[in-house]
Amino acid sequence: MTFSISGFCEKTGMVGVAITSSSICVASRCPWVRAGVGAASTQNITDPSLGNLMLDYIAQGSSAEQALDSVINRRDFIDYRQLALVDNQGRSASFTGLETLGTNAVAQADGCIAAGNLLINTKVPQAMVDNFVQHPNLHLAERLLLALQAGLDAGGEEGSVHSAGIKVAHEHPWPLVDLRVDWADDDPIEQLLALWRDYKIQMMDYNIRAIDPRSAPSYGVAGDL
Repeated sequence: MTFSISGFCEKTGMVGVAITSSSICVASRCPWVRAGVGAASTQNITDPSLGNLMLDYIAQGSSAEQALDSVINRRDFIDYRQLALVDNQGRSASFTGLETLGTNAVAQADGCIAAGNLLINTKVPQAMVDNFVQHPNLHLAERLLLALQAGLDAGGEEGSVHSAGIKVAHEHPWPLVDLRVDWADDDPIEQLLALWRDYKIQMMDYNIRAIDPRSAPSYGVAGDL
């Protein structure tokens, strides 16, 4: 049904999640990020409220592991959930409930965690983590997307994936990157990578417009070229 990777960039402090699924619009409910706090994925039979809840606990001073424990000890139906998160120090934690669907697995390394369910094999999360740590000098969004592709190349889900998304937070209350392919008959990850590579050229322009419109470049549209 879903596999994802959550990551932290030690050089920049960015946090982010890349995710894909056989279900429609996975990025509308599963990935959650907050600048200076962390990144979380709530997946399998999803309760979207758990993403922000985990980040709230980290913002209040909990580690990733402590935040996770606070959530799983206080919520009903937790055995239907698969949760993964990384905090603003690169510490990670995960939970896979007893009712998680199909073949499922989790893999961790410094600054990242990958998790999946209904997988073709248990090697998929490890392939994502291995790829992520090989590219420390790339932008976090690029690292996460390449890792997601590595998960697909390692087998991915039992069926085809049809949606994908990425969120990255850095310094501001809004995401630096928030891109998604809500439905594709074929290869949403490739489409998401193409979207990212178009967006990254203009990414900082949108930040400048938010912070100080006086210094922003033109919009490049009719009437403001």
